[in-house]
Amino acid sequence: MRLLPLGAGGPGRHSPRHLRSCRPALLVLLLPLLPGCCLGGSRAAAAGSRRPNVVLLLTDDQDEVLGGMTPLKKTKALIGEMGMTFSSAYVPSALCCPSRASILTGKYPHNHHVVNNTLEGNCSSKSWQKIEEPNTFPAILRSLCGYQTFFAGKYLNEYGAPAAGGLEYVPPGWSYWYALEKNSKYYNYTLSINGKARKHGENYSVDYLTDVLANISLDFLDYKSNFEPFFMMISTPAPHSPWIAAPQYQKTFQNVLAPRNKNFNIHGTNKHWLIRQAKTPMTNSSIQFLDNAFRKRWQTLLSVDDLVEKLVKRLEFIGELDNTYIFYTSDNGYHTGQFSLPIDKRQLYEFDIKVPLLVRGPGIKPNQTSKLLVANIDLGPTILDIAGYNLNKTQMDGMSLLPILTGVSNVTWRSDVLVEYQGEGRNVTDPTCPSLSPGVSQCFPDCVCEDAYNNTYACVRTMSARWNLQYCEFDDQEVFVEVYNLTADPHQITNIAKSIDPELLGKMNYRLMMLQSCSGPACRTPGVFDPGYRFDPRLMFNNYNAGRTRRFSKHLL
Repeated sequence: MRLLPLGAGGPGRHSPRHLRSCRPALLVLLLPLLPGCCLGGSRAAAAGSRRPNVVLLLTDDQDEVLGGMTPLKKTKALIGEMGMTFSSAYVPSALCCPSRASILTGKYPHNHHVVNNTLEGNCSSKSWQKIEEPNTFPAILRSLCGYQTFFAGKYLNEYGAPAAGGLEYVPPGWSYWYALEKNSKYYNYTLSINGKARKHGENYSVDYLTDVLANISLDFLDYKSNFEPFFMMISTPAPHSPWIAAPQYQKTFQNVLAPRNKNFNIHGTNKHWLIRQAKTPMTNSSIQFLDNAFRKRWQTLLSVDDLVEKLVKRLEFIGELDNTYIFYTSDNGYHTGQFSLPIDKRQLYEFDIKVPLLVRGPGIKPNQTSKLLVANIDLGPTILDIAGYNLNKTQMDGMSLLPILTGVSNVTWRSDVLVEYQGEGRNVTDPTCPSLSPGVSQCFPDCVCEDAYNNTYACVRTMSARWNLQYCEFDDQEVFVEVYNLTADPHQITNIAKSIDPELLGKMNYRLMMLQSCSGPACRTPGVFDPGYRFDPRLMFNNYNAGRTRRFSKHLL
């Protein structure tokens, strides 16, 4: 299939009519007009005359804590062992659409206002399209940096909905657009091919989505322009439900069970009520269900491993591998039986908020591991930094990882990140669980609920030389607090909120208020355990009230 870019033969319909990119030949003339234009003078491009290419591989619901990378032997060899693996990579919200919005914008959820997977929660809404999409990092790469941009796979959960513009709508910033309608599927789905719908059936050889994405990506590499650098974002359905593996992998991992770690199938004592309501011990049927889900998730990832191998080989074949950064990560983690919660994400614990992050590329030494605290809000700034864009021109909350990747010495780095989530619940009682009141959701199996209206929380995840802490507050009537010392308690079994030093508790409370209302550089100020930390109670109430208004007010969504 020959790939055609959006608006082939003329300006893209979302790009400025007077200028499609900052091309080198026009640089001198355009510099006064476009102070944020990519100059090609980044650390990434310093070693050669060509600006680097970038590939971002994004999986769906792939955990790091429970062994989510185990099936991906080729990916670990081709990306991780050839570059850097981040062992402390987090998402600012453990749910697909808010997390993906954070990747695209480089912002925390309280700044991009995507709070859940619904249109009402700003997922692919008209408001999101008008306010945030024109300023995503792919839009900057295309309009100001002269990059060819390619997207294939799942975008946002409500993309393609009629109220979101249907499949005809193509977000600004994409030269080539192959986006899945709504949520992850493996068969019987519809793609938007540069704004035109194409339906797929259930024939493995032509319809299995992970393989389709691989083939489209290889076609792009064959037909792309050789005169401009490129950015590719490939977003797979795996390992998201419904967990349908390719036929050749459906009998793999037959003896694999979900990990029986220390927080598996135990009661969530001294935790928020939603965790305490889980039935302990789990029924045999629930355990069989989650074991089967765990096994099938791994099976679906084997096709992702194949995709990565094909992509790396093709990049090498066309002579682009040595000039290409490849990022591999997930939108959120997952749990299978932890604290007797059968399967889902959304919770504040490590298994849901921690994700894989592997990077290879020019100037990155092989076989490196970084323990620095990073988040997916850092991906946009990093990629723009690679392209040579002036990050001071953005409103992003994240930091560029490029100095870490390329071994710059004496890098000043953060010691904390914000995690925030706004709970969802149904207005009516679930007919399959008549004993439950309205206000809960995701109640499966055995009527164990994974979400509720007041499962709304915000956390400070802190890592420093002396401390490895998580401090969380719930936005409910009791303002429930959970605090964990992950050095002594890596499985987050013991909530130490009532035994921790009150002075430290107060500092963490203040830091949380500050982060909930931060924007841009304010999100990167010194944390509680940093030498430059300063406590100013005058800012606490102003910032806290502003943050709460932005985060929870419906009229902003």
